[in-house]
Amino acid sequence: MRYTISGKHIDVGEALTSHVKEELGEVLEKYSQRPTDATITFSRDAHQFLCDSVVHLSTGLTVQAKGTANEIYAAFDACRERMDKQLRRYKRRLKDHHKDRSGPVEFGEAGMYVLAADEDEWESQESGLQPIIIAEMESRVPTLSVGDAVMQMELAGAPLLVFRNEKHGGVNVVHRRDDGNVGWIDPRSSK
Repeated sequence: MRYTISGKHIDVGEALTSHVKEELGEVLEKYSQRPTDATITFSRDAHQFLCDSVVHLSTGLTVQAKGTANEIYAAFDACRERMDKQLRRYKRRLKDHHKDRSGPVEFGEAGMYVLAADEDEWESQESGLQPIIIAEMESRVPTLSVGDAVMQMELAGAPLLVFRNEKHGGVNVVHRRDDGNVGWIDPRSSK
């Protein structure tokens, strides 16, 4: 597995690097046999240390966790415990996920745009309320079942996930609702 361990305005020494590799390796070995790469970033916010970790699995799923504490090792331990909890919760589904698939998750390309936040600028344009595009990027849209999409959204800690439904190929969205439940938007079923 390939590790990328870095710090934002923090020097990450050899001791912390070896601690991260050893501890994270144990957690990932318990639940998923084939992680491909892990990116761990340490930063500081006032008096607290922050640890962000993103692990890509060979199945195409991504696991993400964050931790904060007053010490850098404690911040990593909080992050590792959160990732352990997420993987433990989905252990059976992670193992079954690969049985149903003949290959890894397929990704399609999609355009992603960042729009200007100030609506007053939109109104001043000649065309009316057209938003100003300030960035254009490529995004990847996975082809998943609804259950796998919910699992991916929760493992990544994302508020929503856009995916292509593997049953009918249409674009769907799963999202975390304000009441704590998960919402699923499927335009094809609205007819």
